[in-house]
Amino acid sequence: MNGGEKQTGAVPGRKAALRAGMALLLFGGLAVLLISGDPAQTYPWIKALHVIAVISWMAGLFYLPRLFIYHLDAEPGSVQSETFKVMERRLFQVIMNPAMILSWILGLDIAWQIFGFEGIWLQLKLLAVMLLTVTHIYFGVAVSRFGRDERMGTPRFWRLVNEIPTILMIVIVLLVVVKPF
Repeated sequence: MNGGEKQTGAVPGRKAALRAGMALLLFGGLAVLLISGDPAQTYPWIKALHVIAVISWMAGLFYLPRLFIYHLDAEPGSVQSETFKVMERRLFQVIMNPAMILSWILGLDIAWQIFGFEGIWLQLKLLAVMLLTVTHIYFGVAVSRFGRDERMGTPRFWRLVNEIPTILMIVIVLLVVVKPF
């Protein structure tokens, strides 16, 4: 042990939430300032912030199903199970939710300001992002259920579900970079 309070305790959790909240406010404030500026000048900055938000969101979408797999191996009510509950909840609430929201806000701004919501590639990308969002919501339901010690799925199920964000990410990247339609 590190001699201090457990990192899964309430005090470290509040500190982490405060730090994440401050970062989100800073990031969100910067995004608002950029969105309200001249698109020709602010586009590279908005795009960079969008990519950062998407990377953060995708990291969570890739990692959370792995946590569910490990959580299924822990006995309900055990210290290990309680630790997974904290990890899952913090990952989802402190990283994934804000990253998803910022990804949407910044992405929609780019779609509107730069592309005028035109292009079949963009429509397909938005559809894929909607499916990614549905996956995110489903993961949120799972976080709640695991938090109540309701076992959800099997390790095999979560390994398969873990492929959904991967496939959608590949589709989105190909559509954005190649713009085939």
